[in-house]
Amino acid sequence: MKSIRDRPLKLLFSVYRSLIVCLAILGLVLIIGTIYGVFFHNGSTYHYQISALDETEEGQIFTGIGQLRVFTADQKGSLVDSKPGVVILFVSFIYDPNDKAFSEELVLRVKDFREIIVSYLGSFLISELQIMSEDSIKTELLHRFNAILRLGQIESLYFSDFMIVG
Repeated sequence: MKSIRDRPLKLLFSVYRSLIVCLAILGLVLIIGTIYGVFFHNGSTYHYQISALDETEEGQIFTGIGQLRVFTADQKGSLVDSKPGVVILFVSFIYDPNDKAFSEELVLRVKDFREIIVSYLGSFLISELQIMSEDSIKTELLHRFNAILRLGQIESLYFSDFMIVG
């Protein structure tokens, strides 16, 4: 009769022992991975800009602003009887990759660039945007971008996506 009572305890003890072994293996893997990462992996440089920078022959293309969807002013309840609209825009530009200070400023200004685009395009009605030229929008955005930059200037903007949906 003792053997019937001991079976659940033996089962519980074997599960406990298995968990201890798994924990030891996990700890060993963690320690080996840390040692490998510290001594053998040459990852001392940060690559936070890689997704925002693509190389070209003239320099690098900054695409960190990403794709934006901006609601037009008539979305906010204008008196004009017009459909609300959305502007879909992807802005990029070329800059000198050797200027490290300017590169860092660009990455730090991404939020400001996005806010400039949203405030500028969001101030127009969809009917106004449809008659504006893409070049005039680029010129104004370029002027506003360069107004906040201190360590360099952007030469020209490129729109890979520019759609007015309404």
